[in-house]
Amino acid sequence: MPLPIEDYALISDCQSAALVSRDGSVDWLCFPRYDSASMFAALLGDEHHGHWLIAPVDPSATATREYVPSTFMLVTTWTTQQGVVQVTDFMPHGNRRADVVRRVRGVSGSVAMREELRIRFDYARAVPWVRQLRDEPVAGIVATAGPDAVVVRGPRLKAKGESHVAEFQVAAGETVDVTLTWYPSYRDAPPALDVDALLESTRGWWEDWTSGIEHDGPYHDHVLRSLIVLRALTHEDTGGIAAAATTSLPEQFGGARNWDYRYVWLRDASLTLSVLVNHGYSNEAVQWRGWLLRAIAGDPNDVQIMYGLAGERDLVERELPNLPGYDGSSPVRIGNGAVDQYQADVIGEVMVALQEARDRGVKDGQHAWPVQRALMQFLEQHWERRDSGIWEMRGAERWFTHSRVMVWAAFDRAIKAHERFGLAGPVARWRALRSRLEGEIEDQGFDKERNTYVQSYGSKEVDASLLILPQVGYVKASDPRMLGTVAAIEQDLMPDGLVMRYRSQHSDDGLTPGEYPFLACSFWLVEQYAASGEHEEAVALMDRLVGLANDVGLLSEEYDVAGGRQAGNTPQALSHLALVRAADAIQVGREMRHR
Repeated sequence: MPLPIEDYALISDCQSAALVSRDGSVDWLCFPRYDSASMFAALLGDEHHGHWLIAPVDPSATATREYVPSTFMLVTTWTTQQGVVQVTDFMPHGNRRADVVRRVRGVSGSVAMREELRIRFDYARAVPWVRQLRDEPVAGIVATAGPDAVVVRGPRLKAKGESHVAEFQVAAGETVDVTLTWYPSYRDAPPALDVDALLESTRGWWEDWTSGIEHDGPYHDHVLRSLIVLRALTHEDTGGIAAAATTSLPEQFGGARNWDYRYVWLRDASLTLSVLVNHGYSNEAVQWRGWLLRAIAGDPNDVQIMYGLAGERDLVERELPNLPGYDGSSPVRIGNGAVDQYQADVIGEVMVALQEARDRGVKDGQHAWPVQRALMQFLEQHWERRDSGIWEMRGAERWFTHSRVMVWAAFDRAIKAHERFGLAGPVARWRALRSRLEGEIEDQGFDKERNTYVQSYGSKEVDASLLILPQVGYVKASDPRMLGTVAAIEQDLMPDGLVMRYRSQHSDDGLTPGEYPFLACSFWLVEQYAASGEHEEAVALMDRLVGLANDVGLLSEEYDVAGGRQAGNTPQALSHLALVRAADAIQVGREMRHR
């Protein structure tokens, strides 16, 4: 049985990531990439589906944990009746391998430790052949199944049932290193790691990266951790930005809203790019732009809303019946059927992000503007088309107001690219279409009786995505139309004080109604409050939201207020980038108040 989602911490080498539980178990790990098949999947079942535990033998041991400052290196301090030990878990950065290191260091006394290892490749569908490692000074085992192999070095492991176990003693001042390395099974096992050197180099790399963060304000620590999360989810080699590190963590416990988020959504990646650029990271902008140009190369009519980390297009959604799901929430899915949807807003997000990068001084590459021109040509031909919306509704396509505004934003940013940087294009036509869209949105996407924008044309429902309208410059946050929209959202979508995406019981999203408040939407409301001068309301909601982060500062997708626990895939890029934007908005608002 997996622990609550907030009891997991992430470690990452910017190629993949592992989730380590509060009780010392690696319950989720995919190698060599975030979207590879798992080798530990207890998160979506139990220990029989693969896990790797290192913890004191003493059942009364207690643990506290923290990251080495400004890194994704996790330190868990175990206190037992016999003494204290620290376990440092990290994935070495920059060594061009797929490794996990678990260093056990004695602090006081002498503590008996237990290691339990159960490797299950291919989402727990492949039981490996395991043999002892020979002809090396350090004990170890090699596990092989199909294309995958792993070598684990450390205390001698012995077979016990379906697991391999070891017990070892660690006294004050002593260090025991346990390492795991994945490699293709047709190659020889890689050599043992120099753990001391990798500890120093990995810590140095993270500290060097975070030293460039440009941010000041009362939420600095939360912003710092959020930006590190966004970097950790950015694939080092390709520049693709994963939406989350996990698949199928439920948006409703016991329900079927379980999706695979280990891919690159153009929307989420564009928003991540904007946040990184606005905090001083232009190199990441260049890398992601390169990813974008490769991913969407070809006919603009073939543009997808999401891709694999290297730009793969084939993300067919499948179910894995062998995994029971987190907390019994099934089905477990890999791939994502939303890849086949048309979501009109994504081109707008891409255009907004690339224009922000340009405005921040990121120079255009040779092919950047031609690709944007091709996207705009596609939009000129399809701007009147219905879509599935930002929330990937699996019901009938509609004219979603948010989507229509993002189409407006795409034309607006194309016009600004011409006006500010002299980039060529059919500007008169773009201006005409922008004007037509604004008239249409105000006529069909605004409920004059209630004084609110609506979820879709002809609907009386509101939607949290409407909070983005001021963010992209369509309407000012203080405009009476926007204030009316906020009032409607507060009335309809905040039964527990946090913001729902929409009322699923009143929306044709193709699924059984029911989910929890969406954390990014609540941060959007913080940004709206701050931008419209409601400083106290912004701070009050922000303080509540950052208080929902777990003990090491991570946020998942949603929050179950009644159950007091996080829900959905974790850590969620959209939640963390929205936190950063909200903190920035509060800081700007504070500075305006003191002028």
